[in-house]
Amino acid sequence: MAKRRVHLSFPGKLKDEPLLWLMTLSMLAMLLSALSVLAAEKASEEKLDEVARRGAQVMPFSLEQTAHIFTKTEKGGLQQVIVKGISDTEQVTLIQTHLSKISREFAQGDFSDPTRVHGEDMPGLAELRKAKPGEIKVEYKELSNGGQINYATDDPALIEAVHRWFDAQLSDHARHAIPAHTTDPTHAR
Repeated sequence: MAKRRVHLSFPGKLKDEPLLWLMTLSMLAMLLSALSVLAAEKASEEKLDEVARRGAQVMPFSLEQTAHIFTKTEKGGLQQVIVKGISDTEQVTLIQTHLSKISREFAQGDFSDPTRVHGEDMPGLAELRKAKPGEIKVEYKELSNGGQINYATDDPALIEAVHRWFDAQLSDHARHAIPAHTTDPTHAR
């Protein structure tokens, strides 16, 4: 039985150096694997319990009756908190009051509430605190089922800080938070 030889065609330098092609594919596979590891991983059960306990002291609404949605965007991100039960007007009011308050604080570089919930070393937080007022545009908006804060900047380092901060939020609030995979989310009802 004759063996068939497979012939692959590679562009440019890769045509003459199949080992380079193999190394390139290997590096790409390792990079893709590393990126999946860098995605927000759920914190330990102990950390989730601690964050929920601290969060109850800072956030007036019920974590069990609400959901946090974090959407990374090209310019920063969109944070939404919505009620799970559409008719829960008490929780909607509590969400709106809290998000309105913290959005004003965040716009001035005051991230003390997230620090009290997540700790001083929360990823992205140090960079966000150092931003000058106006470097990150922080806009609050009421939703019929909660509220949202949009974070926008042209500074690539601050965009990355918002993204890392969102990943940390997703990890620490894993029971009550979800990532959104769109650059133009509309979770309002």
